[in-house]
Amino acid sequence: MGKYLSLNDTYYRYMLDVSFRDTDLLRRLREETATLERAIYQIPPEQGAFFSLLIKTMRAKRALEIGVFTGYSALVVAQSLPDEGTLIACDVNTEWTGIARRYWQEAGVSHKIDLRIAPALQTLDSLIQTPVEPFDFAFIDADKINTQAYFERCLSLLHPGGLIAVDNAFMDGRVIYPAQWDEGVAAMDQFLRTVKDDERVEVSLVPIGDGVLLASKR
Repeated sequence: MGKYLSLNDTYYRYMLDVSFRDTDLLRRLREETATLERAIYQIPPEQGAFFSLLIKTMRAKRALEIGVFTGYSALVVAQSLPDEGTLIACDVNTEWTGIARRYWQEAGVSHKIDLRIAPALQTLDSLIQTPVEPFDFAFIDADKINTQAYFERCLSLLHPGGLIAVDNAFMDGRVIYPAQWDEGVAAMDQFLRTVKDDERVEVSLVPIGDGVLLASKR
């Protein structure tokens, strides 16, 4: 078995210092989100930078997001899309997405983001039934119980070579402690074990943030 570097606070600060290009807008959004009770829902800055790099490298033009919260991940994705790019973002909370809208507007990317306030499965099913032009990238970061259902729908909406990123694969470390499992952790564990053997995709579990499962559609 290989070894990995455990990032304590000192290592983490160093990593950000030498690799993360911050902006005033991103910093302010993180700081405002940090005042909320559910602040842990926001992805860390290095994960946002990773997604930005992926989007630009893929030259993606169409993206999906399942679970918006205060809009940090949507902001970095939209900023990385070309001006004619589109991000369809799914959420049910108007208070949190109200914060997101302010920052999207200030960043000048609102025209790229189509926010759908409705249950995500409902929005995804509607897209499938339309049908629409295939997507390049999808980010799943919503209720974990429905992870497999979100994945199936996103997979059907992506073109071959498209990429799905699923957040919280480690579930704050609880996936390796069955005694601490709730329904969401159990669902994530089952999803990871299922997708590992899914011949429709190539997969890699990236130890960034709380763990990001990447699946490329064959």
